[in-house]
Amino acid sequence: HVQLVESGGGSVQTGGSRRLSCAASTSTFSRGCMAWFRQGPGKEREVVATVDPGARFPQYADSVKGRFTISVDMDTNTMYLRMNSLKPEDTAMYYCASGEFSASAGCFRGIYNYWGQGTQVTVS
Repeated sequence: HVQLVESGGGSVQTGGSRRLSCAASTSTFSRGCMAWFRQGPGKEREVVATVDPGARFPQYADSVKGRFTISVDMDTNTMYLRMNSLKPEDTAMYYCASGEFSASAGCFRGIYNYWGQGTQVTVS
């Protein structure tokens, strides 16, 4: 069982930056997929960024490409999401998630079993 705890959310002005953190209870990064999701007001949850086992092959939603960067510190079991050039439409609850890797689905379209409680990012 993996426990995930996000932090780093808050209010930021348009064009600003924010870094979210996700602390994992176990060393899950070498075995499974890791991802950031978000759910904005009145919107469905969407995948933002993922990394494959071993923190390889980062992938991003088109809406955040070039602005967001996913990274992993394997020594501290912490995943990050660096968000630059933030826009009001980035306002959402951001969740980190962990799941098993499937070769057929990959991580970007994979199934995620463990979720954090979320951290709110508000851009105005």
